[in-house]
Amino acid sequence: MIIPKYFEDNHIFGVNDEPMRAYYIPTSPAQDPDWKIRTETDRFLLLNGDWKFRYFDSIYDCQEAFYDEGYDTNHFDTLPVPSNWQDHGYDIHQYTNTRYPFPFDPPYVPHENPCGAYVHSFTYKKPEGTATYHLNFEGVDSCYYVWLNGIFIGYHQVSHSTGEFDITSALREGENTLAVLVLKWCDGSYLEDQDKFRNSGIFRDVYVLARPQNYIRDFFVQTQLKDNYTAADVTIPLTFAGESIPVSYKLTSACGCVVAEGISSGDSIAFSASDLTLWNAEHPYLYTLTLSTDCETIRQRIGFREISIKDAIVYLNGQKVRFRGTNRHDSDPYVGSAVTLEHIRKDMSLMKQHNFNAIRTSHYPNAPEFYELCDEYGFYVIDESDIEIHGVVNLYNLNIWKEGKKNPFPPFLSDNEDWTDSVVDRVRKNVMRDKNRTSVLIWSMGNEAGYGCTFEDALAWTKSYDPTRLTHYESSMHHPRNPKRGKTDFSNIDLRSRMYAAIPEMHAYLGNNPDKPFIQCEFVHAMGNGPGDIEDYYQLEEQYDTFVGGFVWEWCDHGVYMGTTDDGRKKFYYGGDSGEYPHDGNFCMDGLVYPDRTPSTGLKEYKNVHRPVRVHLVDAASGTYILQNNLDFTNLKEEVYLTYKILQNGMAVASGEIRDTELLNVAPRSKKTVQLPIKPLENGACSVIISSHQLHEKPFTPADFKLGFDQIMLNENCTDTLTALLNAEKASADSCSCAANGTASAITYTENDRVITINGADFVYVYNKLTGMFDSMIYKNHSFLKRPMEMNIWRAPTDNDRVVKRLWYEAGYDKMTQRAYNTTVEAQKDGSLKLHTTSSMAPIFRQRFLEIDAEWIITPDGIVRSSMEIERDAIMRGMYSEYFEDVTENDNPFQPNEAFLPRLGIRLFLSKRMNQAEYFGYGPHESYIDKRRASYLGKFTSRVCDLHEDYMRPQENGSHYHCEYVSVADDSRKLTVYNEQPISFNLSEYTEEELTTKGHNYELEKSGYTVFCIDYRQSGIGSGSCGPQLAKEYRLDDTHYTFSFHLKPEIL
Repeated sequence: MIIPKYFEDNHIFGVNDEPMRAYYIPTSPAQDPDWKIRTETDRFLLLNGDWKFRYFDSIYDCQEAFYDEGYDTNHFDTLPVPSNWQDHGYDIHQYTNTRYPFPFDPPYVPHENPCGAYVHSFTYKKPEGTATYHLNFEGVDSCYYVWLNGIFIGYHQVSHSTGEFDITSALREGENTLAVLVLKWCDGSYLEDQDKFRNSGIFRDVYVLARPQNYIRDFFVQTQLKDNYTAADVTIPLTFAGESIPVSYKLTSACGCVVAEGISSGDSIAFSASDLTLWNAEHPYLYTLTLSTDCETIRQRIGFREISIKDAIVYLNGQKVRFRGTNRHDSDPYVGSAVTLEHIRKDMSLMKQHNFNAIRTSHYPNAPEFYELCDEYGFYVIDESDIEIHGVVNLYNLNIWKEGKKNPFPPFLSDNEDWTDSVVDRVRKNVMRDKNRTSVLIWSMGNEAGYGCTFEDALAWTKSYDPTRLTHYESSMHHPRNPKRGKTDFSNIDLRSRMYAAIPEMHAYLGNNPDKPFIQCEFVHAMGNGPGDIEDYYQLEEQYDTFVGGFVWEWCDHGVYMGTTDDGRKKFYYGGDSGEYPHDGNFCMDGLVYPDRTPSTGLKEYKNVHRPVRVHLVDAASGTYILQNNLDFTNLKEEVYLTYKILQNGMAVASGEIRDTELLNVAPRSKKTVQLPIKPLENGACSVIISSHQLHEKPFTPADFKLGFDQIMLNENCTDTLTALLNAEKASADSCSCAANGTASAITYTENDRVITINGADFVYVYNKLTGMFDSMIYKNHSFLKRPMEMNIWRAPTDNDRVVKRLWYEAGYDKMTQRAYNTTVEAQKDGSLKLHTTSSMAPIFRQRFLEIDAEWIITPDGIVRSSMEIERDAIMRGMYSEYFEDVTENDNPFQPNEAFLPRLGIRLFLSKRMNQAEYFGYGPHESYIDKRRASYLGKFTSRVCDLHEDYMRPQENGSHYHCEYVSVADDSRKLTVYNEQPISFNLSEYTEEELTTKGHNYELEKSGYTVFCIDYRQSGIGSGSCGPQLAKEYRLDDTHYTFSFHLKPEIL
């Protein structure tokens, strides 16, 4: 082997690398002080670009000293730096969530350890006034060896930390050759088992910094606010490369005014500043701190803020604060983890547009410039160390998930003193690099790694080094109960952190005088169609100040772009698509945005739940409302104005603006009763939509940008459309009744053993006596059903159904049959015909569990009215009840024990030409009982194809909740479904079977029909893909349902 085995020694984290320091970019004193990006500075040389590269399947295949001067690299390929080599055809993509991609044998990794040899030539001209030179790698996965001009420079591991090397003795004026050997795995990989694609290579910037002989090597800006948060004492300890030297400092405001200036005293700077503007996410005000020596200048933008806890409540600058956050990975479908500032700004732009104020860097430190952007744009940051040891949960025969076991993380590494230095080193690297970032409020030790002596020591060091910030570590709940060690130490953890805590357990903690603030570091899992319970968690924030908020898992779907299909559909691969083992399928497709950053309906749902203004109705007649300001630091009158639209029957009939600053004078996190110029209309369904808008332009949002809305119902009337439909039906019945006057019905029928054929003046309907459903409906010579009607309880499982769907499949919900037992026919006095059928539903090889008593009334004008009384046997006992035990509710909030219904309704197959929809219900986005806050009750029109939400893995989508009516039409015919009690519906080009069986959206094949599902409703969405089971109030688990609807065919 051409290298020493540092990569399998868990006590070697670097060789010849510099101790970690705060991130900054030094310049000459002559540098223009207004520089914006570091590549503009005069002592920074970026080495990014096309490098020579050769990939080896094994480190043992790399036998030649490619790092020697004069080595011929003509047989090497070219690879861009930064990049992941998997994105350029080397190795394969591999996604795993928790499982290690190699045997658990720490600190050893497989002998056949893939590696990449990089060689890059560059010309260097040493800047005037410099004498030492430092090579920086901001991110390399997983470890690397460095040579310059044939001289070994050093070794570094910890993928997401900066490795810095002093290359003064090896660097030449003029041509230089840099060589790097990167290994895919090292002992540190046991601590980097994050839920992500396992990418490799130099994935962040590489650059050289030129420094004088002596310089400020490190500094730590520490601020202590005082005088009622108007002033601060500033202390800056300094570390020098050599002896202490004088340092001039100057603090200037955003407008360039000098706030403080002076000269250091020994190894520190101390001064006071007054009349300060404080930093927060709503107003991220930054000052500029300039540190100057004779030969060098360092400029840092800093903000003044204080994070603290009192009575288990988190305060920022003395004000209660709430984190509206998301977990963000470095991930892009085209460049993997080698994201650029443009990628980061795109993410931040979408976050700001959707009312986020916080980011957790899951589960590793981001690139240094990321934090500068958080400072600038206003994001609170949980800065997480590069640690996850999740793979230990998969070790064989540990029985760690069995009932009664309280520690799902075996402490083989987390409570192992031999690994303490490794864990502490990673935490120290994170803290030391990012300690001067204003946006960093919380240090997180890592993620899902268990607990023990390693993290106790890391927390103790963190608190001793930086007591000004809070500490976080969710996995402390998985602490070892090791009698040899005695009591576990939690004293240095400031926050009670959980992921995916169920609401009942949160009430239990928050309502019982908690000793620490509660934070959800991950919650409302955003996988596929979801999340569906965001509003429920928001209500907890309203109820408890001790609940400081949470961070959605996660920001983006992780996918690998693999081109397009022949018809132009983008292909994004997930786990398993590259043939890798092990893998965790599409569990990486779990974000609020799709891989290409298209917002999902879940993101839109989040935005409106976390709108800055909520409006509550007090009295509609007098126009009395309550304005609720959910901002933490901003009076509404300073940032917001309101608009309103009055809807009558779902359409806007009046509108206006509210800019009265006195009316909008609502302090942060407070409420105010106001009079608004909004009065209800008497006729039809009437509501008002009150929207909040941004007054002024901000970096990612223009003036007038819409921040959210409330819809308030001003009466309880149904729409004029529904009233007209019902009245027309009644008038027709009355007319037919008078005309009949006791004579024979206008409708005739014939029947045989199988069907009843019903003939009216304008229609012929065929009713199947064996199923209790219509086989065909021909109205005025137009066929409306292309296939027989079906009773329907199945939906293509959503990702959030991933646990309960096992019970659905076990119950046979996907293989249902319907059997009718008895049908009677009776002519009515109004000329209509009534069919009465008893039937049941049962899965193949299971007992029946739905008993249906259905009444169908066919009117002389061809309208079909259906009313069903449905009895559901929750555990399919049927006539065999004496052999079954009663089911009791499962105490485990994450494991449903009853197969509640996915949906309940009927399914029609219409001509694909019937592709125009109109409805009154929750729209325009898909909506469900627990996922509808991004939508409002209104009248909408749409093409059927546009009702489809194109999730990366096909699943139930596009439903619309609480609808009075829905029509689907083509140029010649229309079918309208309506009902007094609202229904749900789904219109799609795809069948549930197609959505169930296909693994990728680009594999979907259209059915050739317009598939029309008319539902009593569906069960809710929830966030059970990685979280608590669906709340009981959102499940279809009643034992009795009354389901009714009207079908009206028309010819246009």
